Amino acid sequence: MNAAGGLERRLARLESAEAIRNLVGLYALGADRRNDPEIFSGLFTDDAEWEAAGFGRFQGRDLIVAELARIGRETIVWTLHYMTSPVVEIDEEGTGARCRWWLWELSKIKDQPGAEPVAHFLGGTYDTRLERTPDGWRFSRVVLDLPLVSPHAPGFKTRP
Repeated sequence: MNAAGGLERRLARLESAEAIRNLVGLYALGADRRNDPEIFSGLFTDDAEWEAAGFGRFQGRDLIVAELARIGRETIVWTLHYMTSPVVEIDEEGTGARCRWWLWELSKIKDQPGAEPVAHFLGGTYDTRLERTPDGWRFSRVVLDLPLVSPHAPGFKTRP
């Protein structure tokens, strides 16, 4: 491979990694807007999978977006996501990738319908697969592992 071809390949990989990091940031933005369907609908492939123990496993972009929005309305009613230290691995062809990052989240969770939300700390990891589509990088698989879900007494105050 000539030097120009190698430089173009390296630049494409850097641009892809940056685009994926931006996708992680958009995911956090959508999550902090109560799993905003308008934002989330642009983050997933049509046949994507999303799963997290205690929340469910959803197949297909439309179902993922609808179920995450429902969780934002009914269960996790306020959040502040810190997505930290994303590790991006682009495949050799540059058409697929894996991205893992750590999550630290402040949230308010309703345990039951009609109950007052309780302040919680959440901590865990995301392990994702991505595909390059004609519209850019999109998540094809998202697995959230939350080993820390802890109520925080007496709670913290948030704006509505």
